[in-house]
Parts: sequence; structure tokens; C-alpha cells
Amino acid sequence: MGGGLLVAVIAPFLLYPVFLMKVLCFALFACAFNLLIGFAGLMSFGHAAFFGSAAYVTAHAAKVWALPPELAILAGTASAAVLGLAFGALAIRRQGIYFAMITLALSQMVFFLALQLPFTHGEDGIQAVPRGTLFGLFDLTDSMTMYYSVLAIFVAGFALVWRTVHSPFGQVLKAIRENEPRAISLGYRTERYKLVAFVLSASLAGMAGATKALVFQLASLTDVTWQMSGEVVLMTLLGGMGTLFGPVVGAALVVTLESYLAATSLPVPVVIGCIFVVCVLVFRKGIVGEIKHWFENRSK
Repeated sequence: MGGGLLVAVIAPFLLYPVFLMKVLCFALFACAFNLLIGFAGLMSFGHAAFFGSAAYVTAHAAKVWALPPELAILAGTASAAVLGLAFGALAIRRQGIYFAMITLALSQMVFFLALQLPFTHGEDGIQAVPRGTLFGLFDLTDSMTMYYSVLAIFVAGFALVWRTVHSPFGQVLKAIRENEPRAISLGYRTERYKLVAFVLSASLAGMAGATKALVFQLASLTDVTWQMSGEVVLMTLLGGMGTLFGPVVGAALVVTLESYLAATSLPVPVVIGCIFVVCVLVFRKGIVGEIKHWFENRSK
């Protein structure tokens, strides 16, 4: 992990900082989603609702309410947490495909509201969002300052995921994922654990969306579409579901492909879809999952 952090620190001197910030935002989004599907076994098709709603709230708070960036991000993350609590209370009563379809339906409701509510400005979105000055000290209009602020947010979010997974709470989540009836028989109130995991995942997804709104100074309908929910599923499965670094690798791969293929005449979704099919056939556990499995078998 230390080596990866070192690479992230020197990366903006070698690559375009805005591109790297996009990778970090989506990596945090994928880590948040992976906490739910990879460790709690809950497949959500509506995570864009938390990502996008936080982006809108943060953009509105920074532009209209003139809040400093740290409070704007906090407002966006809090709104995603509240939305996650409401969605989770409704969805966790169901399992499997029913859970997934409920999250998708609720997410589409958020998309409709984002399209209709006055403060979101419909298809135009909230544009020219000021980045402001972080804690009154760091001017975020500077790309390098903004990058290291985004990196700090990502590291904090990733550390929270790591601590959650390696805590007794995380072990219970894994037990629920593997065999929920047995976890219930041991006396665990599984619905409460799943709800807490859902809210935590929604909050981290909201933090990613809030940060992205400041990076690109924009909150738009793209952030709340069902395609965004599908994209984070793709990132997580490509990198390796149930691994800590898998979503980071998957997000970096997808964002890189989208960025470089956009300059070509190739259909980006088709190319990424083909790569996904190949990875599913060759790397059934995801890229990081297969590498981890190979090292485990070699060490035996």
C-alpha cells in the first residue's frame, strides 16, 4: 500500500492531474460499491443515486450558498447518507434480484427528480461551480493543490473501507454474504448489519460524487443515470470483487480506456464491453482477484 501511495504522490508530475483526479474519484466510488457487493453480498443497481445526488448538493452548496469546499463536500456526503438510509430501509427487506431491482427503481426516481427540480437546472446541470479555498488555506483553483486534496479524500475513504473490512463488523458482513441463515442462527440481526453497510457504502459513494463535482466544477444528469450505476459495477467486477485494491484497478482501467478511446473513432462502450467479456472469461475473479489467487496457490 505504501508503494501505491508513493506512486500516487509523484503521478501528477508525469500525467495530467485532472485525469488522475477522475481516476481517484471513480476509484473511491468503486471501493464504496465493492464494500456492499464484495463484502456484504448485496448487488445494487442504483448507486448512481448517491453519487449524483451528492454531486448536485455539493455544487449547489458551493455555488449558491457559497460554502467553503470542505463544508460543501460534507453536505453532499451527508445527503447521500440520508438517502442511503431511506433507500436501505426499503431495499434490504428483499434479497437477490429483488433487492437489485428495488435499488434501480429508487435510483430512477432520483434521476427524475434531478431532471425536474429547479435547483438542478435540468439537462444543463449546475455549471461553473467554484472550487474555493480548502480550510481557508489551500487554493483549489490550482490543479496540483486540488489533486493532493482529492488524493487525501481518497486515502481517507479507502482507509475507512480497509478498517471496516478488517473489523468484527466486517467479519459479520462476510458471514452474512456466505450464509445469512447461519448468521441469523448465531444471533446476529442481519438486517441491521446490512443497513449499516448500505448507508456506509452510500456515504462513500456520495463523497466520491461530491469530490468529482468540485474537480470538474459541474454536476449533471450523467452522474445520476443508470449507466453510471452500471459503470461502477463494471469497474468492480473487472478489478476483482471482494478485494480491496480490485476496484481501484478496475476504475483506473475503465477511466483510462474511456479517455484514450474518446479521441478515436472506435465505439467506446463496445470496446469496453468486449474487454469486460474477455476479462470475465479469463479472469473469473477479476484482475486483482486472479493475481491474489495465483500467489496464494504458489505459496502453498
